Amino acid sequence: MNITYNNTTYAIPKPFDQAYMGDNPTKELTIQNPYSNDSAVLPAFAVAIYDTIKGAELTEDYDIVRQGINWFQKNFVKEYYVLLD
Repeated sequence: MNITYNNTTYAIPKPFDQAYMGDNPTKELTIQNPYSNDSAVLPAFAVAIYDTIKGAELTEDYDIVRQGINWFQKNFVKEYYVLLD
């Protein structure tokens, strides 16, 4: 699955392509880091991946966590450092 946002096409790998991204996957949302209270603006498709990472942390599915972190490090570097580092 590919999504175009801000003139860039993002590949959404499995299993993240199954996450619910809402009616408008490019809608921008503000997400806050629960530990630092810093925030970042992300499109809904990236929020869905972020939420999947956080859920995988809770269920201790570290393969999914690693896949998601790798995706963020490649595609949303600044936001990765705010939300996941």
